Amino acid sequence: MMTLDKITSVDRQLFFYLYDWGKHRPIHHLSLTLSKCGDGYLYAFIVLGVFLFDRVIGSAFLLWVGLAFLIELPLYLFLKNVIQRERPYRRFAGLHASIAPSDRFSFPSGHTAAAFMFAFLLAEFYPGLSLVAFTVASCIGVSRVLLGVHYPTDILAGCCLGLSVASLLLVFKSS
Repeated sequence: MMTLDKITSVDRQLFFYLYDWGKHRPIHHLSLTLSKCGDGYLYAFIVLGVFLFDRVIGSAFLLWVGLAFLIELPLYLFLKNVIQRERPYRRFAGLHASIAPSDRFSFPSGHTAAAFMFAFLLAEFYPGLSLVAFTVASCIGVSRVLLGVHYPTDILAGCCLGLSVASLLLVFKSS
């Protein structure tokens, strides 16, 4: 059984490995682009596109995505402010974040929570897009570590949060 100290040690080791890997120029530029995809504009563009080209399913998708964000956003902010885990670049001297995060704390990753929540809902309404949606969500999460603003466990927690919110909502959708 892994102790909390062991989990923290593995988390830090994996962070430093990915952070160092993310310094390579092509990886760094790709990470910046992927992280930007998680800022919300991509979701709005996709929802609008779906709504315009598929009014029936698109309307339902718009509704469920809107509800999901109304639940996920305050929940992730609550968790961040209760847990108050310092971001890696604030904790370790010599580390520099490649982007300016929107808040001070890192756990859970809001970008990752939103990405996985959106991917889950998109996959529910448009199953043919599942692989692309979850691949993009995973890449958004990893990009946050590569850019120095999250630990791997922040990403894992964000993934769990996003999937949980979407799953709970879809239980209500099915009823």
